[in-house]
This record gives sequence, C-alpha cells and structure tokens, in this order.
Amino acid sequence: MNKISKAKKQQIGLVLAGVAAVVAGLWYLVIQTQYSSLAGVQQKTLEMKDKVANAEHLLKRAGEIEATLDAETKSLETIEEGMASGDVYLWFINTINRFNATRQVSILDFQRELIGNVGVLPKFPYSAATFPVKGVSHYSELGKFLAEFENSFPYARVQNLELAPATKAIGDEVEQLNFKFEIVALIRPTGQ
Repeated sequence: MNKISKAKKQQIGLVLAGVAAVVAGLWYLVIQTQYSSLAGVQQKTLEMKDKVANAEHLLKRAGEIEATLDAETKSLETIEEGMASGDVYLWFINTINRFNATRQVSILDFQRELIGNVGVLPKFPYSAATFPVKGVSHYSELGKFLAEFENSFPYARVQNLELAPATKAIGDEVEQLNFKFEIVALIRPTGQ
C-alpha cells in the first residue's frame, strides 16, 4: 500500500475532495431545500388541521348558533315593530305624546323631520329622521324624561341638547328651563 506514488495519492485526494464537494453541494442544494419544503408542508398541514377542527367545532354548535340567530332575529323584529314607518311625522307625534302623557315635561313645538342616511356602516338598511323639539320643564323632570326616553326606544337618541332659563314661568311654576334638542330615530326599511 505504501507503494502508491505521490501523483496517485494526489489524484485520490482530489477525487475524495471532489466527491465531498459534490456530496456537500447535493446536501445544500437538494436535501436542505427538501427539508425546508417539508417544514413548510408540515406547517400548512397543521394550519389546515386547525381549520378543520374549528369547522368541526362550528358544525357541532350549528344548532346552538341557529337558535341564537333566530332569537336575535325575533328581537330585531320586535324592535323594528316600534320603529317609524309610513308617515314618520305622525308616528313621532303619537310616540312622544304617548310617552310624555304621565311626565311633567311641556313640549311646545314639534318640527317636521329631516330624513338622511345614518352613515354608520356601509349598506346600513336604516335611514334616520331628525326631529327638532322645544319645550319647558324643570331640570330634574327633563333629566328623567331624557333617560327614560332613550332607555325605552333603543332605535332613537337625543342629541344637541340646549338649556336656558325660562323667560316666563308657565302658571305658578318657577325655576323652569327652556330646552331644545333633536331626536334622531331610525326609520324601518320599506318592504318589511
């Protein structure tokens, strides 16, 4: 074995170095690429398994979700029954008069509505009517009126409230306020 010439030893060394370089190149170019590709496939597999598990969970809860949807739809329909439709101004006057029948708030002036878009969400199915209202009341009675109104009508809100001392008392009443505010009420879409 010692009789191999120096040239042959160099050739064998170069062949072994070439084989090592080819093996290293194959390792980095082919096998390492396949490992990273395999890791990506495993990650996608885990993500898909999670999606499938979530879908199966939702399918198991389909009855519960459908019951919740039905309950919420009925709740919305109940609320929509009280909403303005048809002659909006007449609806407003009747609603305020019924609501204010037992309260000590004197509403002196109703003005015609201004109808516009709500602008809350795109494709929002409701439009809004804004009714300016003026009247006279004691501060505490007006506060009760406003709180009860907004709690009783979830589709309406009071905005732009202005208060000023009453210039002239109604009857023997003193310490009254003139008030002015707007009531914004949603209008039920037509065809419902």
